[in-house]
Amino acid sequence: MATCLLYSQAQSRRSRFYRIELALNLFSEVSVLREWGMAGSNGQCAINIYDNLRDASLAADKHRNRMLKRGYARG
Repeated sequence: MATCLLYSQAQSRRSRFYRIELALNLFSEVSVLREWGMAGSNGQCAINIYDNLRDASLAADKHRNRMLKRGYARG
């Protein structure tokens, strides 16, 4: 449905990624999938499920804004 990909590159470390995706699931719910880690690795993930698109979109925006404040930039 919609994906946001953010990157962070510190001088002393490898670049990091943070990915947020909104998707409809089989039960007519909206999933917010978050993945993060070092670029080139599998990283970690978390899935949160919401009853409607509005709540899922607000949650995804909250995560995106938090990562932008931490120094991540759009890729």
